[in-house]
Amino acid sequence: MTLAGTLGFAQAPATPVLSLTATTENVSGAHDPVRIDVLRWSTDAERNALLAGWNMTAAPAPAARGGGRGGGGGGRGRGGGAPVDVPKPTPETSLAAALEKAPTIGYLWSSEVAGYALRYAAKSADPAGGERIVFITDRRLGLNNDRWNLAGGAAPQTADFSIIEIHLPAKLDGEGKTSLLGKPAIDTAAKTFGLENYASLPVNLKGVKKK
Repeated sequence: MTLAGTLGFAQAPATPVLSLTATTENVSGAHDPVRIDVLRWSTDAERNALLAGWNMTAAPAPAARGGGRGGGGGGRGRGGGAPVDVPKPTPETSLAAALEKAPTIGYLWSSEVAGYALRYAAKSADPAGGERIVFITDRRLGLNNDRWNLAGGAAPQTADFSIIEIHLPAKLDGEGKTSLLGKPAIDTAAKTFGLENYASLPVNLKGVKKK
């Protein structure tokens, strides 16, 4: 039986081009089994749309309008249609909005009730002959539970998405780190996503293997 079946999750609707298994580390739900299924890799156009989101050059969403709960905009003397204050966008919120529009190209499964949709997946070779693989989810890991709380009570990043960077050697098990504690490292010129100061971050996924 597959991990998804063991944990009661629905199977992915297509044959993955890559499946990885691992266990969590340095989080409150440590040693939880994880499986990542990649249905396909992100296209250049999809990657560029996310880069545009991070750079805040994507088309902005329409401004919210008032009166939504007032029955036709009557709104208790507010005159209806009055614009609602909208927080100033940041690269993080702009990327989160772009991720909502991106297609689902894979899933991260653990023992949580639902999996995490992957909205970005890319791989590249590293100088030692292994692979560097980066995923971005459209929700922060552990957003609705405490299984991804950081060990020691460290405050996690508050972005509405998670970047997962995995280093997979050619012959040994790999490791993965996340933006729960690390900051995004997004290089527009090189068109790459990753984590800032990867080497100094705690491991969140250990024993990463290709299934």
